[in-house]
Amino acid sequence: MTTPTVALIGASGHGLWHRRVLAPLHEAGRLRLGALVDVRPVEAAPDAPVPEGVGIFTDHREMLRTTRPDVVVICTPAHTHLPIALDCVAAGADLLLEKPPVLSLAEHATLAEALAAAGRACQVGFQALGSAALTELRQAVAAGAVGTVTGIAAVASWRRDDAYYARSSWAGRRAVDGRPVLDGALVNPLAHAVMQSLAVAGECVPGRPVSVEIERYRTRPIEVDDTATMRVTLDGGLPVVVAVTLAGEDFIPGEVIVHGTAGRAVLEYPTDRLRLPGDTAARQVPGRVGLLENLLAHRADPAGVPLIAPLATTAAFTAVVEAIVAAPEPTLVDAVPVGDGPARVRVIEGIDGALRLAGERMALLSELGVAWARPPFRTELAGHPDPVGRGG
Repeated sequence: MTTPTVALIGASGHGLWHRRVLAPLHEAGRLRLGALVDVRPVEAAPDAPVPEGVGIFTDHREMLRTTRPDVVVICTPAHTHLPIALDCVAAGADLLLEKPPVLSLAEHATLAEALAAAGRACQVGFQALGSAALTELRQAVAAGAVGTVTGIAAVASWRRDDAYYARSSWAGRRAVDGRPVLDGALVNPLAHAVMQSLAVAGECVPGRPVSVEIERYRTRPIEVDDTATMRVTLDGGLPVVVAVTLAGEDFIPGEVIVHGTAGRAVLEYPTDRLRLPGDTAARQVPGRVGLLENLLAHRADPAGVPLIAPLATTAAFTAVVEAIVAAPEPTLVDAVPVGDGPARVRVIEGIDGALRLAGERMALLSELGVAWARPPFRTELAGHPDPVGRGG
């Protein structure tokens, strides 16, 4: 098989992370970096060099005509994903598509149909799904380590400063030009908490999401959430609770908690640290398969190497995103400003304890008596999608 040519659309900002992944694979001859595309000047970075001969473009369609890549990495704002992805698939390329892949089930179906018609593959950028710690957690739960699973929770407490919300014209926006953007905690920076908890639920107790309850809050003049609790209920009754903030007190990297009748297991998904019932402390579980490397291996052996995060696996996540699109504007809550200038953050007093309690009790903030919390928006998922964490 010839060395695949890879192009990156969205080469600045978060695209630098992808360039750092691409650089050693290019040097090792496992791929040829053929083109970088960005509407802004491509940033120079010593750890993400631009090899000689790589084309630099501002228009992805021109790049597709000129470079004819085998694989395209798409790292652009979420509301641009579908049209760019369809252009790439029509040009004969396989995709590594950043999360969230699309913003509605209709878009999900459109992309899935295009991929099937063209015989192309699409990996979605939920890199934590390639974790050996996640595999060990799934195996332990299947072996009965926590007994009967009674709930799945995800808890994370991060901070985002003023500069984060000034990084682009779509930052903190609900929609741009009539298309959803949803640059909020649940859909963008902490989307991994949502997807990881859904994936664990899908492995532990396969089921279909039938309802979503959402409480969304904001600490600044933005259109989306920087703090939220959400409960997704599967058709068998299993609850999945996500409790997250970008206005946290102390840093909670991100935990997926599996509650069971015989104990609980905790996976710190960004660091691959796992604690099972009987463990005295969390332990590092080494080993994470890169999504691009997995996609390249899948291209070489489609039958023998399944994709880690195929588009079909994200159907339930997209259903949740669609529910968030339908939810009301987030409620403004008080927060304490910390710092000055672009590095200033806003912190909600007591939020870390409230989020941990939500994960412990499988509850929303309004159910815990938090003074500023409001009743949730609830929606039924009629014609709900494929089982969570599975490709259907």
